[in-house]
Amino acid sequence: MRLLAARGHSCQELRRKLGRRGYSEADVDTAVERLIELGYLDDRVFAEGHVRRRSASLGPLALSAELAARGVDRAAADAAMAGLSPDAQLAAATRLVERLSGRRPVAGYRELLDSVGPKIVRRGFSPGTVRAACRAVWDGTPGQAEA
Repeated sequence: MRLLAARGHSCQELRRKLGRRGYSEADVDTAVERLIELGYLDDRVFAEGHVRRRSASLGPLALSAELAARGVDRAAADAAMAGLSPDAQLAAATRLVERLSGRRPVAGYRELLDSVGPKIVRRGFSPGTVRAACRAVWDGTPGQAEA
């Protein structure tokens, strides 16, 4: 219960942590089943909360990978990701481009894309979303040298 009080966990994640703490597999199975039965442990709810918390800084590819690493099954992960709209992804990517580009002046859209684009792609956003976010930031930049 102390582990769940600190933060939400997926079933698989909790199994791993309890196993590392020396509990037998039978005890872990019993505890996890009881927590599921009582409603304290639910992979679907965990996945939705994780996506909601992390979607401001990560794209769908990274979020999906994080959920898989935490042992969330594909169906629960896909259901959680369905709530992430393309507009929300673009808004998050645009905020990241603004933050990563900082106050450093760039000569053009291409330079902006080349400097921050790879960083945003590594955070799990699609190249199309990254291009659109860079274009939105560039179009909002006063005194553009080129379009």
